[in-house]
Amino acid sequence: MDNIKDDKYYITRVLNDIRFLIKHTKDVNYAQFKENEVLLDSVLFRLIQISENTKRISSQLKENNPQIPRTSITGFRNRVVHEYVNIDLSIVYSIISRDLSDLLNMFSFISI
Repeated sequence: MDNIKDDKYYITRVLNDIRFLIKHTKDVNYAQFKENEVLLDSVLFRLIQISENTKRISSQLKENNPQIPRTSITGFRNRVVHEYVNIDLSIVYSIISRDLSDLLNMFSFISI
């Protein structure tokens, strides 16, 4: 099994996490999202993983893809990790309902 952790590896992980989130939240409204603790934990975990893997892509790839909102991704991750109990779930829901498709497109067009 090839487990080389290069840009391709990290971009693939990000894409897989985004696709997972889209698949499992596509028919979930805000009220359902707030009440489903397992889904909420899963969503937050995957968003953290997206940030962690985005941070690990090479400087060159980051420079060649300024459309990736790395600062926003990292800032959100820091909020989740350091202020978990104070997270505004409406912001999280906004991310999964409005921003994931754009993020998927941004990462999908990265040439590796």
